[in-house]
Amino acid sequence: MPRLDDLDAAVEAGLDALDTPPQDTGPSRTRRILWAVLPPVAFLVLAVVLWQVLWAAAFWPEYQLPAPLAVWDELWARISDAQALGFIWTSVHRAVLGFLVAIVIATPLGLLVAKVRVVRSAIGPFLSGLQSLPSVAWVPAAVLWFGITPTAMYAVLLLGSVPSIANGLVAGIDQIPPILPRVGKVLGAGRLAASRHILLPAALPGYLAGLKQGWAFSWRSLMAAEIIATSPLLGKGLGAYLDDGRTLSDMPTVISAIVLILLVGVGIELLVFRPLERTVLRTRGLTGSV
Repeated sequence: MPRLDDLDAAVEAGLDALDTPPQDTGPSRTRRILWAVLPPVAFLVLAVVLWQVLWAAAFWPEYQLPAPLAVWDELWARISDAQALGFIWTSVHRAVLGFLVAIVIATPLGLLVAKVRVVRSAIGPFLSGLQSLPSVAWVPAAVLWFGITPTAMYAVLLLGSVPSIANGLVAGIDQIPPILPRVGKVLGAGRLAASRHILLPAALPGYLAGLKQGWAFSWRSLMAAEIIATSPLLGKGLGAYLDDGRTLSDMPTVISAIVLILLVGVGIELLVFRPLERTVLRTRGLTGSV
């Protein structure tokens, strides 16, 4: 007959095992890297082969569908003379700076909307409406307000990203178990301490999803602004490079610009958001989700 102390120890050990995040017993690091790299590379090769086949079949004229080699020549020429790096730097540093400002604005706004019922009733629907509004719609207004200046670019970027980040934080806070804020209140946490130590950490998955969507909106907003509003004062970013191809009816330039814009988006996802997402999910014992 087992003793009561032994049963208690077994129960405690079982509860501890449930609370402990599962150990990573999946494939080796090399295999994980291969599984992460090989499928997109295979897809890219397949897409280029299909592109070459369609070009060789001459279904469309050359000015509509250039050969992959023509696009590569244009892309390599811009890389060789360092223009591509200049285009990327002009756009990325502007996007990152605007995105950081958007986080500073959207985070307290999201907390306010999530926790103050009157504020949610007043501006919650407008935040959702702004999130669904195409960011290109803000470009003419921003140009009239600020002229063709960097300020207009940042205005479009903020108007595109702030609603997404704020709504993501609101959604994350809405999914927090009610017991957590109550525990914080019982322990004497004020509004600021509760927001910092309870609400934001507990809402982190939803907040991170809002950040990812906010970055996507800010990047798209910036590209739309750079395509429409061009000026020597703004420098030449990826959007202006893309518009150059349209103006000259140069499809290799257009596709090269699209490739660079896509590479920036993929790079930010793989280097910034994917590691953050894995870290957040791993701390919650959800290592199999990514």
